[in-house]
Amino acid sequence: MTQNVSSEQTTRNIGGGNSTPVFWGRLSGWGPYHALVRVATASPRRQFLILAAFPILWVLSQHLGPMLQMFRVSLTDAYPVAPGVEQNFTLDNYVRFFGDSIFWMPFFRTLIFAGVFTFCTLLITYPVAYFLARHVSRKNQMLFLLLLLIPFWVGEIVRTYAIMILLGNTGAVNLVLTTFGLVDRPIPFMYTSFSMGVGIVYLTSLYMLLPLYSALEKLPKSMNEAAADLGAGAWTRFRRISLPLTIEGISSGCTLVFLISTGFYATPVLLGGPSTTVFAETIAGFFHVAGDQWPTGAAFATIMFAAALLITAAFQKIMSALRKGDPR
Repeated sequence: MTQNVSSEQTTRNIGGGNSTPVFWGRLSGWGPYHALVRVATASPRRQFLILAAFPILWVLSQHLGPMLQMFRVSLTDAYPVAPGVEQNFTLDNYVRFFGDSIFWMPFFRTLIFAGVFTFCTLLITYPVAYFLARHVSRKNQMLFLLLLLIPFWVGEIVRTYAIMILLGNTGAVNLVLTTFGLVDRPIPFMYTSFSMGVGIVYLTSLYMLLPLYSALEKLPKSMNEAAADLGAGAWTRFRRISLPLTIEGISSGCTLVFLISTGFYATPVLLGGPSTTVFAETIAGFFHVAGDQWPTGAAFATIMFAAALLITAAFQKIMSALRKGDPR
């Protein structure tokens, strides 16, 4: 009797106190609804499946689906297929890459550039993350993070043009150098590997900064204080305490930056030159012509994707061994 009264009172409260409850009020008091909720949330696994169903479907349909479609296209002889023409499956698109060395240079250049730029991004952002996590008060950390995030609210193209303005012959850098008499004439920064590197490091710095900040912020300050009391210097404390305990953040940040760097297209086109052609430009060239070249572009994209994944998998294994203290 008491339970029925309580259920009725709950229904009234949900319904806003009216004599006729609204839809959700009536639904919450409906017996089959309660039975369905009990069955759906009977175990933690079912609760997880309910919460994760939409994200999983999103990943499968919007991320994995297009990649599988690209792989399927790479195995065809033509795409899209003309009416009345039979589509055949072949490996010739992959053979074309391995059989023609002209494609190897931009491929390996892309991987080398991505590795070098990832390392440069780590060197630049680690001190920033360390200062933010260890030397800025907690009440001001969010403000500093917001200031660092503001430039990333702007699109990639706009930020790339900002780098072009900065490094141009009449840009801010050359203006400062010539004003102070450090150079006689502007330095041609643009359309070189330097300008492309500056652009990519700038565009990917956020993806390195956040994992590093998260790892450093969790690092107990008492450990460094104890090491200092035992006579360890600043470099020793960093090498023996801070660096090993932030390996996970370094691993995550480097993985993100490397994978993103291998896929950049607009930035190398705008900031690079003939000697800095990356594989993404080669791939795009196949999609800018007739449809019979699309399978070749899809095959080359698949090769780059697979190579980047293999390299990051090897890197993750090395970092995992470092986290465990395994000298191998």
